[in-house]
Amino acid sequence: MNEVTLQNYRIGDGNPLAVIAGPCIIESLDLCREVAAEASAVCRDLGLSYIFKASFDKANRSSGSSFRGKGLEAGLEVLAAIKAEFGVPVLTDIHESWQAAPVAEVVDVLQIPAFLCRQTDLLLAAAATGRVINVKKGQFLAPWDMKNIVDKVVGAGDSNLLLTERGASFGYNTLVVDMKSLPVMRSLGYPVIFDATHSVQQPGGLGTSSGGQREFIPHLLRAAVAAGVDGLFIEAHPDPEHALSDAATMLHLKDLRGLLEQAVAIDQIVKPALRAAG
Repeated sequence: MNEVTLQNYRIGDGNPLAVIAGPCIIESLDLCREVAAEASAVCRDLGLSYIFKASFDKANRSSGSSFRGKGLEAGLEVLAAIKAEFGVPVLTDIHESWQAAPVAEVVDVLQIPAFLCRQTDLLLAAAATGRVINVKKGQFLAPWDMKNIVDKVVGAGDSNLLLTERGASFGYNTLVVDMKSLPVMRSLGYPVIFDATHSVQQPGGLGTSSGGQREFIPHLLRAAVAAGVDGLFIEAHPDPEHALSDAATMLHLKDLRGLLEQAVAIDQIVKPALRAAG
């Protein structure tokens, strides 16, 4: 497997879990500081690689009247502040090709949203920056279809690639996670991340916003770690019920430590077994 190096982190190829965690959207610098402080402390204590994430814009909100974020300039200022204060890599999404270059001047990981994962120009623009790219598998794709996306990015000269599973469409307003998708995507040769919070989303389930089943986050996360993933994506918030985006699916920040302790315990059993199996 191609190992991805990010600052002093090594992701994939049997290394400890990487954790991408933060609020769904940049509501304020204070919120981002609170989440980054807790998440970075937990990951440091558990020996895990930590990457802070938050979106400067959510271009795919269910309703046109929903809060989209702080915007590019103000959002990048917040991300730069978090990076400087906590000394951790930062991740954010891009939605249009022109955003890749200016965002890459600040962030360490460019994320391609699931709905946009097949947008060739967006992928090529991200690859041109040379940054690590995290591509979320579209809800409409089979896991083996990700090979075409890998070929686009790697063919453009960027092999610093992460692939993220976030559930597949299953009827109306429902997602389901096929755990077989995790080893299938790992067979493509790049680290695989499991998005434990978007996987419990019920897209558009509340009419003008998405619903979700937060109570199932721990179950899916434990199963994914047991399947041998290389990292976890977790949106967390100190008061998710009143968050401005993804209120139904974000993890309570206070629950992050306990859940990651469980993940580490499982990972420490699974990784040696996978190495022994070859």
